[in-house]
Amino acid sequence: MALRSTEISSIIKDQLRDFESTMSITNVGNVVEIGDGIATVHGLSDVMASELVQFENGVMGMAFNLAEESVGVIILGEYVDIEEGDEVRSTGRIAEVPVGNALVGRVVNALGEPVDGKGPIVSDTFRPIERIAPGVVLRQNVDTALQTGIKAIDSMIPIGRGQRELIIGDRQTGKTAVAIDTIINQKGTGVICIYVAIGQKKAQVAQIVSTLERYGAMDHTIVVVASAADPAPMQFLAPYCGTAMGEEFMENGGHALIVYDDLSKHAWAYRQVSLLMRRPPGREAYPGDVFYLHSRLLERSARLNDALGGGTLTSLPIIETQANDVSAYIPTNVISITDGQIYLESDLFYAGIRPALNVGISVSRVGGSAQIRAMRQVAGSLRLDMAQFRSLAAFAQFASDLDPATKRQIDRGLRLTEILKQPQYQPLPVEVQVAVIWAATNGLADAVPVERVSEWEAALVNYLSSARPDILTDIREKRALDDDLIGRLRAVGEEFNKTMTFS
Repeated sequence: MALRSTEISSIIKDQLRDFESTMSITNVGNVVEIGDGIATVHGLSDVMASELVQFENGVMGMAFNLAEESVGVIILGEYVDIEEGDEVRSTGRIAEVPVGNALVGRVVNALGEPVDGKGPIVSDTFRPIERIAPGVVLRQNVDTALQTGIKAIDSMIPIGRGQRELIIGDRQTGKTAVAIDTIINQKGTGVICIYVAIGQKKAQVAQIVSTLERYGAMDHTIVVVASAADPAPMQFLAPYCGTAMGEEFMENGGHALIVYDDLSKHAWAYRQVSLLMRRPPGREAYPGDVFYLHSRLLERSARLNDALGGGTLTSLPIIETQANDVSAYIPTNVISITDGQIYLESDLFYAGIRPALNVGISVSRVGGSAQIRAMRQVAGSLRLDMAQFRSLAAFAQFASDLDPATKRQIDRGLRLTEILKQPQYQPLPVEVQVAVIWAATNGLADAVPVERVSEWEAALVNYLSSARPDILTDIREKRALDDDLIGRLRAVGEEFNKTMTFS
């Protein structure tokens, strides 16, 4: 049966009335140049800085250079299958990573993707990798100790929660060892640790993860890896991703520690990316904003005020020097950003003083406010004794005849140097550190032969732990040395020395 014209027009009107448009606008461009993990894209006129873009084959990239006619994109993955002419689409999302407790105990890459073979990470919380650091008003003083478990550091160069303390020195001087010991010592303290490995060999990272697992530290640690085999863009992004993960704990009232190992390689990766993007080079071919590269990263570490939960993010950046040159470009930049530095010297390392801490150059700008009172009480005389020893030891090289006071001071300094030596992976509780340093600075080790000081120390710690644990408990709970505690320490020390024979 044929439809009448009036019926046809009625049907068309009904269809038009019920029509709903589902139009979507996608910002699209095309690859005009590709190579070395960098793509130049024509189009993408509305793309944002640090916005994620997607290539035809599904690989993601990040808008890095915003020029008038093109966009420079750093490719976050394999780039060998991307060709000139390929379509690139914007996603509308700023670069972000998954965060939260789901990542604790896992090894992830710079995008937060698991690389440990333990299955996917299920997290519904994401954070942008770059953000503005908390302002001055949002912070409060750093006055709570973050114990490293290393006697020389906790006594003379204390680190506080929310501080940024640089670990600097030549290669193979124990920089990573200090950081790993600090992570191991956070077991049971509620501090979540993030270890960011930048430009290291995968075998070396696997060894570090194995060490953390052996000492039960992976239970509170996230490892972020951008290895030497990964493209420079991934090495450039890794520290920012790790910091975003740490900020999640800080802003929820928790405490986090992040280790950047190391920022020298991070600067090299940024230089490589910048030169490929045709950014103008400056000193040592680094781009002009290389200082801002690290300042905007490290300023995100803070202790928030109580209104924001009082959470902390402490950072231990590592910088590798060449031939002990701390006045080079990147080392001086990072020294000026941080709140102090732990300087490890190769000469001390090869002399068997480990950790190879140069106390003269090392400093913590937070100081005694990041120590418990008991440690402040014993650290003052330790610093004084060591300073006098350093000046006298240099003078004594030229003097054949020394007066008794000078000789006594040098002998004390030699024994304190032995006391401050510490094997790797053996961090000590703060109460044990206080007891040992008090005993050494108050002359209880003066009669011990220098070569047997470490044996004397181990025996003293064992004696205190087994025979007089009440003293260690009181130091831990009172957090200060009163007259009664000092008297008991002296009595126990003298009693212990009678049991030791040095022949």
